[in-house]
Amino acid sequence: MGFKCGIVGLPNVGKSTLFNALTETQAAQAANYPFCTIEPNVGQVSVPDDRLDKIAAIGGSAKIIPTQLAFVDIAGLVKGASKGEGLGNQFLANIREVDAIVHVLRCFEDDDIQHVSNKVDPLADAEVVETELLLADLESLEKRVENAKRRATGGDKEAKALVSVLGQALELLKDGKPARLVEPGDDEEARLLEQAQLLTAKPVLYVCNVAEEDAAKGNELSDKVFAKAEAEGAQAVIVSAAIEAELVAMEGEERAEYLSELGLTESGLNRIIAAGYRLLGLQTFFTVGPKEARAWTFPAGAKAPQAAGEIHTDFERGFIRAETIAFDDYVELGGESAARDAGKLRQEGKEYPVQDGDIMLFKFNV
Repeated sequence: MGFKCGIVGLPNVGKSTLFNALTETQAAQAANYPFCTIEPNVGQVSVPDDRLDKIAAIGGSAKIIPTQLAFVDIAGLVKGASKGEGLGNQFLANIREVDAIVHVLRCFEDDDIQHVSNKVDPLADAEVVETELLLADLESLEKRVENAKRRATGGDKEAKALVSVLGQALELLKDGKPARLVEPGDDEEARLLEQAQLLTAKPVLYVCNVAEEDAAKGNELSDKVFAKAEAEGAQAVIVSAAIEAELVAMEGEERAEYLSELGLTESGLNRIIAAGYRLLGLQTFFTVGPKEARAWTFPAGAKAPQAAGEIHTDFERGFIRAETIAFDDYVELGGESAARDAGKLRQEGKEYPVQDGDIMLFKFNV
């Protein structure tokens, strides 16, 4: 499954620099002027997970395949984007395709890097982007809700559900609030809300781009962003794009030593991934064998057949049962055979809620 994050922000906040560092590529041109990113660049990143290395060693796996995370570097947005200003229409179209918004906010002072508003104010920057997304959603919903109301008067059940859930979203937007605050009445309304692809319904992760000296503890500007995130039920992380760019060329001990000197225990990429998983409610299960050990991402609360479907749709369609070992049991006992002998290998059915770290073998028949 993985997930796809759209990196957004005003021009010159460090968005493309961060993308280049996170994906260890130079696919996005980082330059000190607006709109240097014209087309959305996509980078695939392996999600680090120490557990995968451990089970691969125990299982004697020839290959290790981590799950993947996609970052999409989306062109910088300016005020008036919802009306087509700058690269607005393209920005709005690209952001509809992602699972979550990674909103990069400038939380550093640097006279050599111009700010589009000529002042460093992350909360004001956030408001510019949020307002444009809100205005775009508002324009879209006003037409759709009116059409649904007309159909609902004729007895159309789906139209009635649309009026309920999209009507709620419309009222929130009119009050200046995002559609992610909508509370669907049932599964059908939740499905219709998702299908609507509202920009303000996307979960948001705020990334505070700070100077190197503030990477460990942040600063007054990042503190304001964290307070905003907490109030919204969003996530926030502190990252220094400059540090991430340096880390690209480092490995092993050199990398760990550099981070330690800065008072850090892990890279910004790891913090972004962890926050993104929390934001989207994602977890990981594993498969392991002589050929490969592999990590798979699934939504928390998924039942065994749904998890099986992350591997292949046939696994879900013809699901019979899942042979399951908890990660701790697998490591402590030293593998599948010992876990089986100790009674720690369980046969789980269709209603089993998969747990983070489960090692699974699916039985199916199509």
